[in-house]
Amino acid sequence: MATAQTGLDGVVAAATALSDVDGERGALTIAGFALEELAAHASFEETTWLLWHGELPRAAALARFRAELAAARPLAPATLAVLRECVAAGLDAMDTLRIVAGTISLTAADDVTPVAQCPVIVAAHWRMRAGLAPVAPRADLGHAASFLYLLDGREPDAERVRGLETYLNTVVDHGLNASTFTARVITSTGSDLVSAVVGALGALKGPLHGGAPGPALDMVFEIGEASRAEVVLRAKLARGEKLMGFGHRVYRVRDPRADVLAAAAERLFTRAGDMALYQLARHVEATALRLLEEAKPGRRLQTNVEFYTALLLHGLGLDASLFTPTFAMSRVSGWIAHASEQRRAGRIIRPQSEYVGPRGRAWVPVDRRIG
Repeated sequence: MATAQTGLDGVVAAATALSDVDGERGALTIAGFALEELAAHASFEETTWLLWHGELPRAAALARFRAELAAARPLAPATLAVLRECVAAGLDAMDTLRIVAGTISLTAADDVTPVAQCPVIVAAHWRMRAGLAPVAPRADLGHAASFLYLLDGREPDAERVRGLETYLNTVVDHGLNASTFTARVITSTGSDLVSAVVGALGALKGPLHGGAPGPALDMVFEIGEASRAEVVLRAKLARGEKLMGFGHRVYRVRDPRADVLAAAAERLFTRAGDMALYQLARHVEATALRLLEEAKPGRRLQTNVEFYTALLLHGLGLDASLFTPTFAMSRVSGWIAHASEQRRAGRIIRPQSEYVGPRGRAWVPVDRRIG
């Protein structure tokens, strides 16, 4: 008799060539590349192609793929209509993305369209909530540059594009996490790709998975200046509060994504940002790590991806409400890659459950039931 593994801890449910998360070594491999090797150099189109095809694209294939993504960006009238209803109802960005992404099935059933349109949906929602008209996509911009352009209608400079590109590459795939597993389960039933993406968005929307990078930055703003860092952080620990941006369920040492994003943030802030904020964040990080080791020795509570996600995306000019949707935009490429792998596996995911309820009950007619 199989016994339940709460949260499926330690259960291997799929074989994958897409990513490997080594929590003990603090290493993340994406389709054979160390994250550090891939994230800072590749365009997001190259990373997506790598996950979908197993190899980096040659120049001609990359150009065709960029053109396909650009051609798929415009939203259908029905999609825009649902988007307006979401804005009128006051829904947040993740609820809106989950609802509106389902309308992609009206016009397309390919792999490219969800990747192309999710950033357009997020940007249009952001502008419409602010009382602004959506910006029409431009075919001459790459994936990362297009999203920044759709937010404010200005062509972004190279540093902002590189910063966002690095972030999107960093979070595109991360093992068999909750949303990726959801996408694979849905795909395994023979359902369609858009259903898998929408289901995965529903899983990512949960705060225990998609996370909330904003609070990590809020903590830095609350501290305000380096001299206050130790006092504020000690008080939080004394109250039993979690220090946002530190600790991870899988990584027992530093999250490798944090290192990549720390370097990206340093480059962005050095060349086109507020270095005082960056230096404050680094001081807060160092102080937090020292105090966590002092308060919880041996727990190995290191900096996680949320800390530098918040700093980098803030430096790019994104509001905190856009942090998780931007994460989702990247992860769509990973979900589609996993869906393709699952289709090739050709077997429904059907785990067992361990029954822990009562047995041997006798039927009692309704007029004789007591209590």
